[in-house]
Parts: sequence; structure tokens; C-alpha cells
Amino acid sequence: MSEIRNLSMLSDFYEFTMAAGYFENGMKDQVAVFDAFYRKNPDGGGYAIFAGLNDVIDFIKNLHFTEDDIEYFRQTENFSEEFLEYLSNFKFTGDVWAFPEGSVMFPGEPIITVKAPIIECSIIETYLLLSMNFNSLIATKTNRIVSSARGRLVMEFGARRAQGADASITGARAAFISGAPLTSNTYSSQKYGFKAAGTMAHSWIQAFDSEYEAFKTYAKMYPDNCILLIDTYDTLESGLVNAMKVFKEELVPKGLKGGVRIDSGDLAYLSKEVRKRLDENGLEDFTIVASNSLDEFKIESLLAQGAQIDSFGIGERLITAKSDPVFGGVYKLVAMEKDGDMKAKIKVSENVEKITTPGFKKVYRLYDKKTGKAEADYIALAEEKVDDSKPMVIFDPLFTWKMKKMKDFKAREMQVQIFDKGELVYDEPSLEEIAEYRKEEVASLWDEVKRYDSPHNYYVDLSQDLWNLKQKLILEAKSK
Repeated sequence: MSEIRNLSMLSDFYEFTMAAGYFENGMKDQVAVFDAFYRKNPDGGGYAIFAGLNDVIDFIKNLHFTEDDIEYFRQTENFSEEFLEYLSNFKFTGDVWAFPEGSVMFPGEPIITVKAPIIECSIIETYLLLSMNFNSLIATKTNRIVSSARGRLVMEFGARRAQGADASITGARAAFISGAPLTSNTYSSQKYGFKAAGTMAHSWIQAFDSEYEAFKTYAKMYPDNCILLIDTYDTLESGLVNAMKVFKEELVPKGLKGGVRIDSGDLAYLSKEVRKRLDENGLEDFTIVASNSLDEFKIESLLAQGAQIDSFGIGERLITAKSDPVFGGVYKLVAMEKDGDMKAKIKVSENVEKITTPGFKKVYRLYDKKTGKAEADYIALAEEKVDDSKPMVIFDPLFTWKMKKMKDFKAREMQVQIFDKGELVYDEPSLEEIAEYRKEEVASLWDEVKRYDSPHNYYVDLSQDLWNLKQKLILEAKSK
């Protein structure tokens, strides 16, 4: 599905006022480095899932300003004609590195790094962050829900509760990445090429003279995908009874299977009773789908109670990430070029977690060769190389006495180059490949990192040189 939208104006206005300031003060070509990272995992989790890179790529590729855009700026702010001429010929010319979509990521590490003239870095900030933040939020939430389902099918049903059309469309894609292969959103299905799913609403059943007639009509029309909604009137004494009658009349003689969906009531009790009655009537292979404001916490509770549910339709609590609905990604200046050298920059705060890690950097993931499990992430200056043929000692950047000797390990550089001098150099994987990669990424973590309650703290450590640089710049900033 071809879709081209010029979203170049989707930016905080101060990006343009700053851009004009850089332009007028002779800084148009001054190269800067910005890192996009986040500070806290949603829901107190041990990790997050990166998504949204596809939208960042499309935005940068199509970034340009039309005559109408230039006229808007002319009427809105006292921008010089020289700056407006610059914008009218604007093209991104910088470099971008990023984690691949579907990657496991942790707080504090640069997920996307941009090296470009500072005006270009500023103009792409808003869209880069909104894409990373929203898509990573939904991918992370879905990953948690899928994990809680313990191998049962999870379907994304959030379109009508999403916070706007774009959220419903891209949210379905992020959910697919993290293991929800079916969506109720037809637009997303068409755009991204994965399967749409859905059966009926209560209104379908109410539109007929009887529940039985509604079920019978549907089963005749869709015998290969017959999931009947059984809680319109009375789940056990009406809905299930009529569904089983229709199954025996329309599906069983044809060798077909179907199922029922429960959308209200005590899902644990009802699912167990429905399973029992289906089995007693020779419908052992017919499935039970549950919906109704579910999330990972409710699913865990249901399964702990022995609920007999085969698949879950998840709506509002997935597409809005209701329990923790803001992914706090930020975009910070970490270096600027001066006289041909890259000078590290730092932001210092009274809040320790808001002190940035300066410099142009790389992120390595360190894997134990015997287990294949990720043991730590290691952030180093760009010029540093990790030699995984030799043992190395890593240490906690806050509690420096906490050290670990790494040996017999494999180091993997996490960021890959996306743009080189403004040209896309990255071969984007298919959505199916991204989803499979996400599964492999999650599988590389120890179970202790993946648990919901008090997950193990996965270490994101700094190299000695980077740690020294950070301490030096903090002291310099405090002495000013």
C-alpha cells in the first residue's frame, strides 16, 4: 500500500526558532551529535523493545518544505528571507545510527545517534522522538502481554480506543513486532501486509430475531472462521447452548472447527465452565477466546486461576499502554565539532538520572559464549574497540565497586548505520523478519531480567575512558 505524507512540519516550533538562530549566527554548518535514549522502563520492567525506526527513516527521506510551509513561516515569525531560502532547499545531509527495530534496549544507552549540522539535528528531533516513544511503548507493552499469555495467541483489537488514527495504525504494527500477529485494524492490515481478524459484535446478534438465527447465519457465511460471541444475553444458558447447536449442525458435519468468544463476566469461571460443556458435547477442539479490557496483569491472574482460554483479544490496555502510558525517550546534545575535533558536551542536573553521558559513542552487547545469554551492555567512546578475544572488567557507572570480569564472551555492536551523508544505506528488513528478530532478542535475556516483579537489574556499563570523561565534565560544569 503506497502512502506518502509530508510530515516535515510536524515539529515543536522552537526547533525552527533555534534553527533560525543557528543560521543567523554562522552555525549553519556546525556539526553536532545527538543521542536519543530513555531513562526508565515502562511498568517497572527489566527492559524495553525498540520500534518506530521505519517511520524515522520515511520522515528523513521525505523531509522537505513546500511553498505553503515557507509562507507559513514568513507570516508566523520574523524569520529572514535568507533563512527561509535555506529551508526551501532543505535536505538532510547527516549520518544516523540506530539499534535495529525489535531490539531489546535498556535505559541510558543511545538507541539512535544523529551526527549532522546542528540545524538538521534540531529539525528532526520531534518526529524522531514521537516515533521512537510511541512505537516502543506499544511494542514493549505487547511484549509483556504476549509473555503473560504463555504461548497463547494474542490479537490486537485496539483501533476504536486508540488515541487517534495514526496511533491505531502504527500501534498495530508495533504490536505485530512484539508477537500479536493479528489485528482488528483493516487499514493496518492492508498497509503493512499482515492478517486482519474479527468476527462479530453484539449488534449482529441483536439484529436477528434470535441468537440461534444470528449464529446459524454467520456459520453458513464464514464456516472456516466461525467464532461466536456468546455473552449477549446469557453466556452459559443461552449463548453457549445456541453456539454448540450451530457447531453440530454447520461445522462438525463438514469436519470444521470453530470457537466462542466471551467479552464480559467472570472470565476465569465462565471459561472453565464453557470448556467443560464443550468437551462434554464432543467439541474438544473448539476454542475459547477472551476479551474485555485485558492486559498482562489480568491475563496472569486468569491463568493462575486455571482459566481455560486459548487466545486473547487485547484492546484499550494494549494500544494505549494504559498502566504506564508515556515512554520517556529524550534527545540530547552530546558532542559538537570544533576546529575539526569532536568536543564532548554534557547536561548536568541535580537529578542524577538526568545527567547525560557525553561524547560520540558506541553500544556493545556482551554475550556469554556458553549460554548465549546477554550479560551486560557496554557503552564506549566511538574510537574505542572492544576486543572480545581477551578478558575485560566492567563496572557499574554509579556504584563503581561493583565489578565483573568478562571472559569467554562475544561483543556485538548494537547500532547499525541508517543514513550516510543523507543517503539511506540500510536495507530495511521485512516486518516478519523484525518480529522474528524480536523473539530472538527476548530469548537472549535471562528469565530474571524478564520477570514482572522486581526484575534483575541488567547492567549498562561505561568504559573506563567514557566514565573518566563524564566525571571530568561534571566537575568542570560544577566549577563554572
